[in-house]
Amino acid sequence: MSTTPSASLVARVARALGDQPTAWAPVAGGYTQAARWRVWLPSGATAFVKAATSAETAAWLRAEQTVYAQVTGPFLPRPLGWDDEGDAPLLLLEGLSAGIWPPPWSPARVERVRASLAMVAATPAPAGLPSLEALRDQFSGWRLVAEEPAPFLALGLCSAHWLASALSALRAAEAAADLAGESLVHLDVRSDNLCFLGERTLLVDWNWACRGNPRLDVAAWLPSLCAEGGPAPDAILPHEPALATLMAGFFAARAGLPDPTPDGRLRPLQLRQLRVALPWAAASLALPPLDGGRA
Repeated sequence: MSTTPSASLVARVARALGDQPTAWAPVAGGYTQAARWRVWLPSGATAFVKAATSAETAAWLRAEQTVYAQVTGPFLPRPLGWDDEGDAPLLLLEGLSAGIWPPPWSPARVERVRASLAMVAATPAPAGLPSLEALRDQFSGWRLVAEEPAPFLALGLCSAHWLASALSALRAAEAAADLAGESLVHLDVRSDNLCFLGERTLLVDWNWACRGNPRLDVAAWLPSLCAEGGPAPDAILPHEPALATLMAGFFAARAGLPDPTPDGRLRPLQLRQLRVALPWAAASLALPPLDGGRA
């Protein structure tokens, strides 16, 4: 990661902000391959810069901008600028360096996120976002596991016998998940995309935003919440076997695959979520307990 911005980036950011940053610092962490910077302005305020580094990250930034250009709400960071010249768009947002990023979790913080997600759910999706239902194939993880079970079984969570006996129920529940709706859906709710800033509870990284059933955002958040010391998923979202199974299948189809990220952090993250989501789905469907890979 470069520690010095290019002259072109400096000029574009100054033009988009209408102000010349006085200092720059690269931002590490996260799972995007976009370039990210924190900049300081003469007023003392900070801004966050996210710049595309490839065709894929350019598409992600344009998807985020669709949300920031059409949606307002206390769950969104304030947009400060947008520049889309050529192949490398850049997005500028208010700086969140003073915010608190979980974990740790407390009951009050959990309730703050639930309230924020309720506001997102009450927000109509802006024009131009894809339908969650149209993305169903991307969530059909148990179908992929059935076609090639070896990567999943290598994780040691269950035996081939358990999987063979459970697959029919898992696939049926996955297919029954209700994805329809016109609500705004973030689709990537995790602690690294959540920030507590004063009285505000913010969601960042809107590049997967779509329209559909907003309860999926809650279901997607719960495995990571529990893995980080929060409550069990069914304490917050009981009686949702289809969504529990859908999320378990998403992680089950990916956690055992080669890691596409340079630092190798994505698959371990998915495995941590799977260790929560799979027992949640199994219990919701009244399946036998996982047997830990015993033959």
